[in-house]
Amino acid sequence: MNFTSSEDKPSMMDDEQPVSEFKSKSGAKRIFAAFFYSIAGLKAAWKNEHAFRQEVALIVPAVIVALLLPVSALEKLMLIGVFVMVLIVELVNSAIEAIVDRVSLERHPLSKNAKDFGSAAVLLALLLAIATWAVIVLPLLLR
Repeated sequence: MNFTSSEDKPSMMDDEQPVSEFKSKSGAKRIFAAFFYSIAGLKAAWKNEHAFRQEVALIVPAVIVALLLPVSALEKLMLIGVFVMVLIVELVNSAIEAIVDRVSLERHPLSKNAKDFGSAAVLLALLLAIATWAVIVLPLLLR
C-alpha cells in the first residue's frame, strides 16, 4: 500500500500494532494448531530441502551411536542435542531463504547476505556438533 501523505494513512493509536489476519488462535486451540503447523513444516522441509534430508540421514545413525556409547546420560543428551540444534538452524536457514525468494528472485547484495548469514549459522552449528562429538567420543576411541 502506498500512502502519499500522512492523512492517507489509516488511523491507529500510538500503542496499537497492526494485526495480521493470519494471527493464530489463543489458548488450547493455539497449541493444537501450532503442533500441526510444526508437523507441516517438518514435512515440507523433508520434501523440499535436500540439506535437511542429508542432515537427517547423518543424525539418525548418530543418535543410535550416541545411545549405545558408554557415556553419561548428560553426554548422550549433548551428543544428540547438538545435532537436533543443527536441524533447528537448518530449518531457520530454509525459512530465511524462502522469505528472500518470496520477496524477490532478483539478485541483490542484501538477499545474498541474508542467505549467506543463514548458511554460516548452519556451518557454525555443524562445527559445534563436530567439536562436541570429538570431545566426548575421541577419548573413548583413544583408550
